[in-house]
Amino acid sequence: MPEQFLFAMEVILNGLMAGVLYALVALGFVLIFKASGIFNYAQGVMALFAALTLVGIMDGQVPFSHLINATFGTDLHHFGWHVPALLAIILTAGVMVAFAWLVQKFIFRHLVNQEPIILFMATIGLAYFLEGVGDLMWGSDIKKLDVGLPQGINEWIDVTTFEAFGYGFFIDNLDISASIVAAILVAVLIMFSQYTKQGRALRAVADDHQAALSVGISLNFIWVLVWSIAGFVALVAGIMWGAKSGVQFSLSLIALKALPVLMLGGFTSIPGAIVGGLIIGVGEKLFEFLIGPMVGGATENWFAYVLALLFLVFRPQGLFGEKIIERV
Repeated sequence: MPEQFLFAMEVILNGLMAGVLYALVALGFVLIFKASGIFNYAQGVMALFAALTLVGIMDGQVPFSHLINATFGTDLHHFGWHVPALLAIILTAGVMVAFAWLVQKFIFRHLVNQEPIILFMATIGLAYFLEGVGDLMWGSDIKKLDVGLPQGINEWIDVTTFEAFGYGFFIDNLDISASIVAAILVAVLIMFSQYTKQGRALRAVADDHQAALSVGISLNFIWVLVWSIAGFVALVAGIMWGAKSGVQFSLSLIALKALPVLMLGGFTSIPGAIVGGLIIGVGEKLFEFLIGPMVGGATENWFAYVLALLFLVFRPQGLFGEKIIERV
């Protein structure tokens, strides 16, 4: 086979792996929007906060140590222990569940039946508040995240190599790990949605809030549940992206790349988030490979948004989204 074709196949494989990471972030958006109609602008910051909290717990860092030291003139930074990665992930998941409960109790509980723009503005405020709290709790320096995944910041990229048709393929091991984790996570979410009482209640709320209330489903419980699941998805995404490029405040910007994914897949579809992520991942890598040299490169920065714009013009509900028809 021509070497150019084989290299394109390698680009596609790596694009699929990158698309999985985009899909992980998009999943959090879909879960919350599907159950409550809220577009959660804070999803990217939730991934950042989860990753910061995980690193802080693993390193035994004292929360708000900078604030405590400045107030009391102490020099307290670490407790002097290191928490195993698995236990730290469990504790961080507990923090995200507590965060979900606080968000529902003190914010969205008081905004029931408000206009969507008000709910959206609330999530913008939540995003900046959470980013500020994360800075105060854990500091703003770049942190290395090592939970046993193949790659960490400032290390050589760990790759898997294999040969086919006489050509050596190189695939990032972290992307392979992310793909496996994402596949398991999606399977678990689908099984939870289809075969559990809480999952069926979540789907009922997504279809019709008033009908769900009439049969005794608690909206408060469902919204706490869905924000908890979105928090866990944010934790997984934060681990993957944090291991890839370090835990830093630019991590919150991954939400911007999830927006084209949502526009392609549809805001209410879990499979759409996955398919949209894969399309964006493969598309931007392949476009950079084929067209990038002709236009000076750097097409990965804008390809996803141009593709999303085309979808907004010709199919605004996305590939798997529901088309809303209003009769007057």
